[in-house]
This record gives sequence, C-alpha cells and structure tokens, in this order.
Amino acid sequence: MASPKRKTRISPRKQTTPIRVASLTSLDDFAKIARACDIVEASASGLLLLVKRDSLIPPVLRRNLNLDSLIGDRVFMRLQDMDLEISGIVARTQLLGKAGFLIAVDYSEEAPEYWRECLAELLPQPGEID
Repeated sequence: MASPKRKTRISPRKQTTPIRVASLTSLDDFAKIARACDIVEASASGLLLLVKRDSLIPPVLRRNLNLDSLIGDRVFMRLQDMDLEISGIVARTQLLGKAGFLIAVDYSEEAPEYWRECLAELLPQPGEID
C-alpha cells in the first residue's frame, strides 16, 4: 500500500524525443537552477527532465551527488522551441552517475487536466521526428 504522503501514478508515462528546456528556474526566489535540460518522459501528471551536471547553475548543486534539496520547490520551465512556459513542483530527483540527474516535475495545480493530457499526447516519441 502506498504511503499517504506519496501520490500514486494515475497516468502512464510516455518516453519522448528529447525536448530542450531552455531554463529551469525556481519560482520561490527566481534563481536559475539549470541553463538547459531535456524532457525525456511525459505524462498527464508531469515531466521527467534529464539535467547534465554542467548545466546546473548553483555551485552547491553542481558539487552535490544529491538534488533532494529541490524536492517541493516550485519551478518554471521555458520551452523555447514550442514557445511554451510550464510551472510545477519538483517531485523527486535521481542521480544517474556521469549522465547527470533526473528531475521529476509535477504540473502545478493551475494547469487544466485536458491541457496536460494534450501536451503528453502531442510530445513526439523517439524516432517520430528525424
């Protein structure tokens, strides 16, 4: 049984062609967290970002093997190629070794459910765009 504090996944994840996120910024203090990262999975509940260590801006994050200090932070993402801005909350992080980090961002509650479902459906799967 799932812990009462943790939400269970209600929508399936979809692996995507990496979609460039121009910047990841904290909405709490407007400090930039990362200058560039990629969306690698999407669902109607959130996005999974791949962030390379050298893309992290705060030196304390670059030196760390753990980004758990970001969990619960409200963040803002700018997808320049899609002319889209998305806000959400960092749900979890994971170290991938030399590849960098995964950061899971749940959409903010202001994002309508139909919009989230449409975005997840429209993002291209690997190999769909050459």
